[in-house]
Amino acid sequence: QVQLVESGGGLVQAGGSLRLSCAASGRSFSSYAMGWFRQAPGKERELVAYISWGGSIHYADSAKGRFTISRDNAKNTMYLQMNSLKPEDTAVYYCAAGSRPSVLYRSYGYWGQGTQVTVSS
Repeated sequence: QVQLVESGGGLVQAGGSLRLSCAASGRSFSSYAMGWFRQAPGKERELVAYISWGGSIHYADSAKGRFTISRDNAKNTMYLQMNSLKPEDTAVYYCAAGSRPSVLYRSYGYWGQGTQVTVSS
């Protein structure tokens, strides 16, 4: 099992930046595929980006060129650097761990509690 805790959310103006962190505890963090998802009010949870145990990365179209996902297996931590933020990025951001990388949230068995990101116009 793995426990996940997100941090780094907050209120930022459009065009600003935030860095989210996801700290993992438990066993074998490096063997998990990790993902960042987000959910805005009234919308389904959607993938932002994932990173495999080997470092392969996939971004949603909305994140390409603005967001960067990374992981530090020595620190059991995953990151999401978000630049050029837009009001439509406002959502609760969740980190997730699973046995394989996927764009589908149902493929991930472990979730953090989420961190709110609000981008003002």
